[in-house]
Amino acid sequence: MFTGIVRERGRVVAAEQDENGHGVSLRIEAPATAAMSKPGDSIAVAGCCLTATAVEDGSLEFDAVPETIARTNLGRLAEGAEVNLEPALRAGEPLGGHFVQGHVDGVGRVRALEPEGEGARLSLELDPELLRYCVQKGSLTVEGVALTVAALDEDGLEIALVPFTLRETTLSALRTGDEVNVEVDLLAKYAERLATT
Repeated sequence: MFTGIVRERGRVVAAEQDENGHGVSLRIEAPATAAMSKPGDSIAVAGCCLTATAVEDGSLEFDAVPETIARTNLGRLAEGAEVNLEPALRAGEPLGGHFVQGHVDGVGRVRALEPEGEGARLSLELDPELLRYCVQKGSLTVEGVALTVAALDEDGLEIALVPFTLRETTLSALRTGDEVNVEVDLLAKYAERLATT
C-alpha cells in the first residue's frame, strides 16, 4: 500500500530486456530510498509496485514482468530517465495522499502541460475504461503521484499541479504525447463491482 506521496526521484542507470525479450530488468539510482530498503521490499516506481531484487551502492534493482510491461510505460524507460519513487507505507506513518495500490490500471497520454499561476495545468487523454472511474474532485494517481481531478471532458481530464509537486516529482518534465501510468481510485472500482453483481 502506498499514498502517492513521492519520496525521491530516482534515475534509471540500466534498463535491459530479459532473456525472452518479454520483461525488463531495471537498475535505479536512488540513495535515499536504497538506504531504507532491502531485497523483497515493495517500492512504487513511476506508480507501479515492484519488488526490489537487489539493493546496493545507493541503487535498487527490479524485474518488470510481461503483465507489468503490457499495462505500464516501464518497458519504454531508457538509461537516464527519472522516475518517481515511494517506499511502501509503514504502520504509524501519516496517510497524506490517498489509498494507492501501485497496480497501474493503464496508460494515459499527455495532451498539454501549461503554466497556471505559480503551478501548472496538466491535461490527459484517457481511454473510456479508465475515464469512467474519474469524477471531479476525485482521486487519481499519475506516475505515482496522488492528484485531484480538476475537470472532466469526453476524452480526458485536467489536473491542477501545485508548485511543490512540480519541484519534487517528474511531472514538470512531461511533454505533449508522453505516456503516463495511471491508477484510478480503488474505491470507485469496488463501488462499480458491487453495483453490478
